[in-house]
Amino acid sequence: MLSLLYQEGPSTKGIFRRSGSAKTFKELKEKLDSGTEVDLARESIFVTASLFKDFLRNIPGSILSSQLCDKWVSVLDQGNNEEKIKNIQRLIEHLPRANVVLLRYIFGVLHGIEMRSEENQMNAFNLAVCIAPSLLWPPVSSTPDIESEFIKKISSLVQFLIENCCRIFGDEITSLFGEI
Repeated sequence: MLSLLYQEGPSTKGIFRRSGSAKTFKELKEKLDSGTEVDLARESIFVTASLFKDFLRNIPGSILSSQLCDKWVSVLDQGNNEEKIKNIQRLIEHLPRANVVLLRYIFGVLHGIEMRSEENQMNAFNLAVCIAPSLLWPPVSSTPDIESEFIKKISSLVQFLIENCCRIFGDEITSLFGEI
């Protein structure tokens, strides 16, 4: 999925914003969940993006770890950009290795899409609004007002992560997929 999103996302207007066919999404999700081989390259990139967001939403405790939720939410409130980056890197060190590896690839894809935002209309802000709710959620449910404020903060965090991903994850993030 990430490879396809890396290849097609940068040239796809509204990637992660628009959703594909609900029927196709449901059918493909059932096939993937049952372990059936699926050729996503033959499907709409919007369905693939929806499947990927769904995959992220189903990671127990979220990829950024709901246990660290308070720290993630407050990380942008502290210091200048250098300090924010250092604090984010410290938080990343508390995540399981599998989460960190996946995050690197996710932000490699998002960076590639953001680099061509003139073409796809998905700048860091737009990408963050679309994908942030799939990356972190609070450990307990709350009121709609508190949830709305939380989503705004997480979107700001994800926007910052996209805009600074090379400094946070390293410059090699731009070549993780090699020459596809």
